[in-house]
Amino acid sequence: MTLRIRATAVFERVVYNCVVVDPARPDRPVLEVDALLRDGDADGPILLPAPQFMALVGGPEAADPYLRSLHAAGRLVEHQGVTHLAFPTWQVVDA
Repeated sequence: MTLRIRATAVFERVVYNCVVVDPARPDRPVLEVDALLRDGDADGPILLPAPQFMALVGGPEAADPYLRSLHAAGRLVEHQGVTHLAFPTWQVVDA
C-alpha cells in the first residue's frame, strides 16, 4: 500500500493540482499523472511542492516525520526556492 496522489495539472515538471486517491501509507507516496503533458512538462523528475504534500497528509505536524524520511532518502529537492518532493522515475501507462 502507498499514498496515491493523482496529479491533474503539471507544468514544466511541477504539479499544480492534485488529489489523494488512496491515503494509506503517507511514508510511501506514489504519483499518478492524469493530465495533458506538453513538451517540457515531464522532462526529468516530476515535482510536488512540499507545502502541497503537507496539506495532502494533514498539515505540517502530520507531514514532518514523512518529510524527514523522504529527505533522508534523497527525495526532497529545491526548485525555484521551494522544497519539492521529487518523483524521479515514472512511465507512461495506457489507460
